[in-house]
Amino acid sequence: MKDFLLLSVIFFLSISIIGYYLFLLFIKSDSLLYKKYELIEYRMLRLLRMSYSKQSTKEYLLTFIMTNLIMALLTYIILRTQKHLPLNPNHIDNMDAGLAFNTVISFITNTNLQHYAGETGLSYLSQMVVITFLMFTSAGSGFCIALAFIKRLFSYQDKVGNFNLDLTKFIMMVLLPLSIIVSLLLVQQGSVQTLKSTITLKTLEGTYQSIARGPVASLESIKHLGTNGGGFFGANSSTPFENPTVITNIIEMISMMLIPGSIFVMFTFALKYYKATSQKQAFYYIGILFAIVCVMFFSNQIFEQHSHTSPIQDAMNMEGKEVRFGITQSSLFSTITTSFTTGTVNNMHDSQTALGGMIPLILMMMNSIFGGEGVGFLNFFMYVLLTLFIAGLMIGRTPQIFGKKLESKEMKLVSLALIIHPAIILGFSAIATLYPHALEAVTNPGAHGLSQIVYEYTSSSANNGSGFEGLGDNTPFWNYTTGLAMFLGRFPAMILQLFTASLLAKKLQRSTDNELAIDTPVFNTLLVIIVIIFSALTFLPVLTLGPISEFITR
Repeated sequence: MKDFLLLSVIFFLSISIIGYYLFLLFIKSDSLLYKKYELIEYRMLRLLRMSYSKQSTKEYLLTFIMTNLIMALLTYIILRTQKHLPLNPNHIDNMDAGLAFNTVISFITNTNLQHYAGETGLSYLSQMVVITFLMFTSAGSGFCIALAFIKRLFSYQDKVGNFNLDLTKFIMMVLLPLSIIVSLLLVQQGSVQTLKSTITLKTLEGTYQSIARGPVASLESIKHLGTNGGGFFGANSSTPFENPTVITNIIEMISMMLIPGSIFVMFTFALKYYKATSQKQAFYYIGILFAIVCVMFFSNQIFEQHSHTSPIQDAMNMEGKEVRFGITQSSLFSTITTSFTTGTVNNMHDSQTALGGMIPLILMMMNSIFGGEGVGFLNFFMYVLLTLFIAGLMIGRTPQIFGKKLESKEMKLVSLALIIHPAIILGFSAIATLYPHALEAVTNPGAHGLSQIVYEYTSSSANNGSGFEGLGDNTPFWNYTTGLAMFLGRFPAMILQLFTASLLAKKLQRSTDNELAIDTPVFNTLLVIIVIIFSALTFLPVLTLGPISEFITR
């Protein structure tokens, strides 16, 4: 409980500071910080003899897609040729086509699902130039689309900025400074940061053991700050080289929570700046989401600590967990990494109890409890629009937000954006249960085996990246299908969400006298109910066949 209280205090203090900083840097155009950076930006572009112009919604999205496509092609080539490139002291071989495809899609979509062990699958050059690089750009891309959404929601002009400049600004002024600070803290606590090769030591038993090392701390910092996930080592943040102490465990959890929470704070200040509605509304959002995180954490902890009747069986629940963290910090880490869709793990989710493992699965299925960098805010706001539309129709008030009427076009886009996620999970899971080569990867019979399949596609679609790692997923079927699930779970939804804001922005401001107030306890209670009902109706059947059946039959 003390760990959780400390984490909560640090979380609210840090997101308040960073959220206001993001507001001054990206939205408040008359702030000193905004103007100073604009001057530096102008001089830099002049030095490089480059020009830029503000982009429309379509141009912004096209640049976003083309930039990510170019990065994907370049990084794919590096993975396919890493054997012949420098900074490969351990002589790692080239990745095969299927695994390289999966890895590039995984990291370009901010998912960071790994079907390889980092210490044996990638050279140091690939770890830095492919993995770490894409961790910066994918996190920045998500933030940029959320920023464009907010600007478009409140602006009548179809100009949302310039994607490449916004991406550069976010990386230079936010991600890079924070990553340096976190990297230094991790190194001070014992995380590894070196370009030296794997060392082989003779053990006390007289055998030899290879100890992998490399540029770990620099990857660790951005993997959490960018809600990326993945890991330098196959064991991820459960290994001491990535996460050596309880202090680094807390640092990593705060890093995951920092920017997604700050985006909601930035939105709070944006509401006042654009004079849209009461700032109370954004505080309701933060309170609702944090309350759900608390409920899920305590539920996971209870399921992990008291799922059996005898002390011996309770002790068995430490399987897959690090002794230095114990059940409490393992449950907290699992809850945060799936709430904020980071995907990093300090314990093996596959080893959790049936109901304990269901908690991270539910959080990824909801895919809107703070969520990842930018996309979590976008997903949650789709639920806000859906709730507003339903509530307005129920009580006979005009469904409108910020004086802009919600009509069929907007609600079609909202519905499509919300239905993509469950369609990917349930559709691909159904295919996997019918395909013999897919079932060969399942290492557990019955209900838990189904949970492994569903978890893999849920993690892929939610751009989370964690897994029930008993699944033997480095096969062509799993590499290509999860790659497709990751792609479809990210890009179509983001495009639909930004176009939704664009449609709203084109409408003339109406009187808000008949508008349903959204900064009230009643509306926000209904919002929570809608989120829960939508998720329950969609996923309860598969949860019943998976973790709930496993719990009942044990």
